[in-house]
Amino acid sequence: MLAKAALAQFDDADVVRHFWPMVRSKQHLDRIVPELKANPGLVLFTLVNAEARERLEEVCAQNGLPAVPILDRVTEALEKALGQEAHGRPGKQHKMDQAYFERVEAIQFTIAHDDGVGWENWEEADIVLAGVSRSSKTPTSIYLANRGYKVANIPLVVESPPPEKLYQLKKPMVVGLTTAPERLVQIRRNRLLTLNEKTETAYVDNDRVKSEVAFARRMFADNGWPVIDVTRRSIEETAAAIIRLYGERKSRDGDLFEGVKAI
Repeated sequence: MLAKAALAQFDDADVVRHFWPMVRSKQHLDRIVPELKANPGLVLFTLVNAEARERLEEVCAQNGLPAVPILDRVTEALEKALGQEAHGRPGKQHKMDQAYFERVEAIQFTIAHDDGVGWENWEEADIVLAGVSRSSKTPTSIYLANRGYKVANIPLVVESPPPEKLYQLKKPMVVGLTTAPERLVQIRRNRLLTLNEKTETAYVDNDRVKSEVAFARRMFADNGWPVIDVTRRSIEETAAAIIRLYGERKSRDGDLFEGVKAI
């Protein structure tokens, strides 16, 4: 993620990224050394095991590979801020603690309540996303689930009103997702093409799509739900906006909401 963020600062940077996760010992590192040699380049590493780290730095030096320990500066700053020394425990961020099992539960809930399914259980959700077809509801839901939020989503269809349960929810925060009709038509056309279906249908008719979006916006306004325009947002940006809204609502309404989940 750090490499991706840094690469965004460079124009036309065409690179190949290789990822070796869960390297926790010198023995494991030795198994990937041939791959490192076969794919020379900048090495960004987060190793905390002293023996494995020393071995990696040795291999990189022998093969002329620049190596950057990307956690060092952050760890040093945290040591100063927290007034304690880092333990250097490899893989600690991947431990199977309560937060891990809560994320698993959130993912299971979200998958089981995709596309309007299981509306009887929506009250158990943290967040409910509503929007017309192809407005990024499912990928946004899955992203939020990976952050520990139980998410349900429902497509809004003019001819098929949503269940009354949607208007009676107390615990979940309902968020409306909208997008520019022109962009939505383009996305839907591409979707139909991938399915080898006809692209001249009401599903991609400009006037019909505009009516759908207007219908959804009226519903959002009538119910006072927060709205996020996803036209020019990535899934990550949309999710970040939703998490911010969730945190604000938690601060405003107190213990009714469980609050922002830990990463």
